[in-house]
Amino acid sequence: MPIQAQEIEDLIRAAFPDAKIKITDLAGDGNHYAAEVVDAAFKGMNRVQQQRAVYAALKGKMDGPSGDLHALALTTKAPD
Repeated sequence: MPIQAQEIEDLIRAAFPDAKIKITDLAGDGNHYAAEVVDAAFKGMNRVQQQRAVYAALKGKMDGPSGDLHALALTTKAPD
């Protein structure tokens, strides 16, 4: 069952309540999304650490072929 953009945002927001989050459905199919997450918590983290933190917030929604979310193009950064 496709996941809704709002559910993705809600999961990320639970871990990063003050983040600026933008979710885009890339294919219009509820399976291929892009997310941009900007949060001060990312200061001092490298990109891999930032992205792992966001993927952890998704609580298994991308796990294997049975995951609700097939693909997520992820951009993360700390605010300027």
